[in-house]
Amino acid sequence: MRIRVIDFVLSIAGSVVALLLSWPYWRDFEYWPESRLAWLAYFVVGFMLAVYVLYVFLGSLRTLFEHDALEQAEAAEARARARAATGMEETP
Repeated sequence: MRIRVIDFVLSIAGSVVALLLSWPYWRDFEYWPESRLAWLAYFVVGFMLAVYVLYVFLGSLRTLFEHDALEQAEAAEARARARAATGMEETP
């Protein structure tokens, strides 16, 4: 549960940074449309999608690293078994 909360907080923080970088103030308001309400809706929906995408990405990234760690552990165990079967001692 704690990991999910951390992922969610990181997703929100990343989305806030992306929102601030895309805010029209930094571009001298060149891209404001006629309807400020439509622009606000665009930012709100975009922010929610960004939070979701970052949250899913972080979860997938964690799964990828967990699978890699399992694969490395299995390979190390196989090497240890092969050494034991051939009678070789482990060298540091």
